[in-house]
Amino acid sequence: MDGKLILDGINLRIQQGEMIALIGPNGAGKTTLLKALLGLIPVESGSVKFLGGKSFSDVSHRIGYVPQKLVTDPSFALNVREFLALNLDYCWPWSSKKIVDRALNEMICEIGIKDILSRSVAELSGGQFQRVMIAFALLKKPEILFLDEPTAGVDAPGEESFYVMIEKIHKERHLTIVLVSHDLSMVYKHASRVYALNQVICCQGTPEEVLQGQNLNQVFGQEFSFYHHHHSH
Repeated sequence: MDGKLILDGINLRIQQGEMIALIGPNGAGKTTLLKALLGLIPVESGSVKFLGGKSFSDVSHRIGYVPQKLVTDPSFALNVREFLALNLDYCWPWSSKKIVDRALNEMICEIGIKDILSRSVAELSGGQFQRVMIAFALLKKPEILFLDEPTAGVDAPGEESFYVMIEKIHKERHLTIVLVSHDLSMVYKHASRVYALNQVICCQGTPEEVLQGQNLNQVFGQEFSFYHHHHSH
């Protein structure tokens, strides 16, 4: 990007059904890696393969993506139900209205957005908007879901409930999830594997293996303390 090498020597393999967290300081290349995986920016060398060796263009209909919080235009007139219906029309073009309505209602209950359906998308809080974007992405029934800082701008209680929802979706739908996160405590509690980036992959492994002081000092370039309690998935 602008002649500068953002990421170098990146080699990662993601198993089906994992919840992968990408961590690292600002400017480490986490969002860049996500966009490269999704084919949104070019890869200088190497390749990205999905679902048994296929290119992104071959499997894009099986992949969902929720970017960092989008800034919505205040004049954006659609309410939440109307906004979600846009993706249903695209993903389910030959389905009957009854099937489409059932799919939409199931998604609304699963994501917990029933009480904001008539609200304008432009008026939603950060946490509400991110839930709506998750629902939007899941309507295409993806096998892989990419989340870029999904709780940016969300308060602490909202962040915890958001990650609980993500883990529930992950387990019930047998989804593969790749997420960028700054919240190490949430990563520790919910991720199955962690990649720590700072232009290169500094370390990788389980949360217990990666989220150790020495590793975090290397990744973040400063003295870094992280305290955690034992957990189980």
